[in-house]
Amino acid sequence: MTLLQDRPSTQRDPNAPTRHYDLVIVGGGVVGLTLASALRRSGLEIAIVETQTPEQAASRPRAYAFSPVSRQLFEQLGLWEQVGPQVTHFQRVRLTDGDWPVGIDFCPQDLGNEPVYYAAEHRVLMAALQASVRGGNTLDYLAPAQLQQVRYGETEVVCDIEQDGETWTCTTDLLVAADGGRSPLRHQAEIGTLGWQYWQSCITTVVAPEYPHDNTAYEKFWPSGPFAILPLPNGHCQIVWTAPTAEAQALMALPRSEFIQALQARYGEHMGRLEMLKEPLLFPVRLMQSHQYVKSRLALIGDAAHSCHPVGGQGLNMGIRDAAALAEVLIRAHQQSEDLGSLTVLQRYQQWRRWENSVVLSMTDGLNRCFSNHWWPLVALRRLGMLVLQRVTPLRWLALRLMTGRFGRRPTL
Repeated sequence: MTLLQDRPSTQRDPNAPTRHYDLVIVGGGVVGLTLASALRRSGLEIAIVETQTPEQAASRPRAYAFSPVSRQLFEQLGLWEQVGPQVTHFQRVRLTDGDWPVGIDFCPQDLGNEPVYYAAEHRVLMAALQASVRGGNTLDYLAPAQLQQVRYGETEVVCDIEQDGETWTCTTDLLVAADGGRSPLRHQAEIGTLGWQYWQSCITTVVAPEYPHDNTAYEKFWPSGPFAILPLPNGHCQIVWTAPTAEAQALMALPRSEFIQALQARYGEHMGRLEMLKEPLLFPVRLMQSHQYVKSRLALIGDAAHSCHPVGGQGLNMGIRDAAALAEVLIRAHQQSEDLGSLTVLQRYQQWRRWENSVVLSMTDGLNRCFSNHWWPLVALRRLGMLVLQRVTPLRWLALRLMTGRFGRRPTL
C-alpha cells in the first residue's frame, strides 16, 4: 500500500471509475466487522476491505475471553441470540499466585448474578458478524480485496482497491484502520506509538481434559508469566501460556509427547490427563499505545490503535468497545449532518477511548510485572493484597468492574 498525502483528491483522473462511500473500513476481523455491524442501519454507505476470503478470515483457531460489556454490545447489535448459545459462561474465575494455596475467586454474585466472563471462539463471533454485514443494504463486503493506494485530500480520501485481478477507485469521507497491530495505515500516516516488546511470548493451544472444567476459568500467575485456562464448549479448554521468549521457543521445539508433559505439569492435575486437540501456536507479546487515534479523515481502532499483554483477556474487548464508541460518534455526527472525517468529529472518539484504553494497558502491564518476578518483598505484598481482595467484597467488586470494562463511559448503540 502506498500513501500519497501531498496529492489532493481533486487531481485524480476524471475518467477513473469511482464510487463514493461515507466510510471505508480496512480490515474485516472481529473489530472491523463490529463497527460495520453497528452502522448497518445508520443509512451510511460503507465498504469493508479484507485481504482474506470470508472463510479464511473466520478460520483462525483461537478463542477469546469475552467480557459482559462486550456481551451487552452484541445484544444491542442483535447478535447475542446467535452467539450466546455457542459460548461458555464463566461461573467462576480463580486467580492464584503460583503454587500458593490461597487464591481469589470471582463469582456471579460479585456482578449481580450474571456470568463473570465468557469464552468465545473466533469462528463463532465471525460467523455472526459476517452474516450481519452481508444483510446490510448499504454495506459492500469486499473479501478478498486489497487496498493498494490511498490519497488524502481536504474533503475526501481516494482509495485504489484491487479485487478479482482488477483495480478500481472509490472515494470516502473517512478511512478506518482496523488492519492489526502492524497497521500499514497507521505507519504510513506517520502516527507514532509508545510501548515495548515484552521479554515474554505466548503459547496457545486447545486441550480436552479428562474431567469437566465446571465452567471455571483459571489465571495462574507464575514468576515466568501467567498461565490461563479458558473453558470452552464440549468440555474443551483454551490455553494461553506465557513464558520468557527463549523458554517458549524451546517448549515449541519439544516433541509432542514432551510438550504435553510440560503442559500437564504447568496445568496441574485437577482436571486429569490432557489431550491436545490443536497444534500449539507461538506469538510475541507487546504493549503499544498510539500517540493519537485519529488524523483528518483517518481513525484507528482495535490492534491498529493499541495492544496489551494477554493477562486478564482485555485485548479483543478493548477493540470491541473502540468500534462501538466510534459507531456512536459517527451516528450522532451523521444525524447532525457533520463531516464524518473532520477532526472535530473524530477527536470525540479519541478523547473518549484513548484515556480509557490507557487505564487498561497500565493495569495489564502492572499485573504482569507484579506477578512475573521472585522479589520477596513484592511477593509478600501481592499475596497480602490477594488475601484482602478475597475477604473484602467491595474491593473485589471494584477490581471486577475494572477487569470487565465497566468503568468509564460505555457505548450505547
